[in-house]
Amino acid sequence: MPATVTDKVALAGFRRILGESAVLTDRETIAPYLVDQRRLYEGAALAVLRPASVEEVSQLLAFCNGTGIGVVPQGGNTGYCGGATPDESGRQVVLSLGRMARVRSIDAANYSMVAEAGCILANLQRAAQAADRYLPLSLGSEGSCQLGGNLSTNAGGLNVVRYGMARDLVLGLEVVLADGRVLASLGALRKDNTGYDVKSLFLGAEGTLGVITAASLRLMPRPRATATAFVAVRNVAAAVGLLNLLRETSGDRVSSFELIPQIAIDLTTRHIPGVSQPLAGEYPWCVLCELTSSRADDPLDSMLESALRDAMDGGLLDDAALAQNERQRAAFWRLRESIPEAQRAEGPSLKHDIALPIGALPRFVEEASAWIAAHVQHAVLVAYGHVGDGNLHFNVNARRDTDPLKLVASADEIRRYVHDLVAAFGGSISAEHGIGRLKVDELERYAPPVELELMRAIKQSFDPNGIMNPGKVLRSA
Repeated sequence: MPATVTDKVALAGFRRILGESAVLTDRETIAPYLVDQRRLYEGAALAVLRPASVEEVSQLLAFCNGTGIGVVPQGGNTGYCGGATPDESGRQVVLSLGRMARVRSIDAANYSMVAEAGCILANLQRAAQAADRYLPLSLGSEGSCQLGGNLSTNAGGLNVVRYGMARDLVLGLEVVLADGRVLASLGALRKDNTGYDVKSLFLGAEGTLGVITAASLRLMPRPRATATAFVAVRNVAAAVGLLNLLRETSGDRVSSFELIPQIAIDLTTRHIPGVSQPLAGEYPWCVLCELTSSRADDPLDSMLESALRDAMDGGLLDDAALAQNERQRAAFWRLRESIPEAQRAEGPSLKHDIALPIGALPRFVEEASAWIAAHVQHAVLVAYGHVGDGNLHFNVNARRDTDPLKLVASADEIRRYVHDLVAAFGGSISAEHGIGRLKVDELERYAPPVELELMRAIKQSFDPNGIMNPGKVLRSA
């Protein structure tokens, strides 16, 4: 068992490893590190530690493992499930990776990049572009989220339909284990069939098995042609039909396919300056779709226009606007990416980050929408998201003219109905936001018992003293 040490001894140990300036204890300074993005959880911490190298992370974890101090890895702190927030005990430390922000190398010929965990995603996108390559991971929070957090939560985002989740872009990892040992596996091979794929265990583990300090990432050819349209579809079934049509007729050049209800458009035009209605009329459901190609002479505009014409003739859509320039394309995307902010401005909401087989989306939305309308008169449904990969943000917003506490009081009933229905359709209760602290109970309810047993065995093997992000993903022993 680890030896228990006093706070004074622990802080002295941290300062010996990092130096005085990288050990933050001032209450005002560390306050932003102690609360999550949605302000669902506010914890306490012995200190916020800011290492600048893998060697320092290694020494810190070895020290914490030997003294029983819980370690909460934190990147940009943009998560939605409380996965990077310490508990209320004051006996955990926040390990902030923001100082580890170097792009170590870019190999354009190998289409790969090695970057540290503290790199901001948007900076990595720019670094890839400077090498005439493309990093397709794209999130609404890309201006502040960090690579380590992206990989630890297996982030999804806007381009999953074509390029996959964050784990699909990883060739290798550098990870510090709970006892301070370093897994140095940063190779950039596409083919490596030598035993277990150990690195994959850390992708989506939310810092409960070790700390990702760097990664080798797959890069892609840079897109040189883009075609974007904002389309009014008859219903969700028509949106799925349009997705299939676009994938078939474009040679699978669909990079994004976002479902947006009229209520989300109303919220953004009401609360976000500069956002306007993209189409002349109002329609229950719209789609923002985009085709991309690495060939500058690919006729994507005419390809998209022809497909939309066929879709209209087939009764799938009622109206469409093709972006005529980059300014108009940016306006379409500003509307889509502003939906979460507009929801917050409107009032409290109950969020469900769910995934379903794409073909099941129409029936799910029909059944769940009818139940919400019948049983939750004090709230409105705002269902939007990455329908191209089956991921919906099935959110319930408090009505402006009702007491928001009514939504809080009915949250458990709503969540249980939605998640039970997701399970009945063979879906997932967490598509891209992870489990964190928020969904520990839900994971226990819906995960197969054998899967939970294996997860607990892996946790025990990698972190026998339970110091790594305690209480996240799996309940603390």
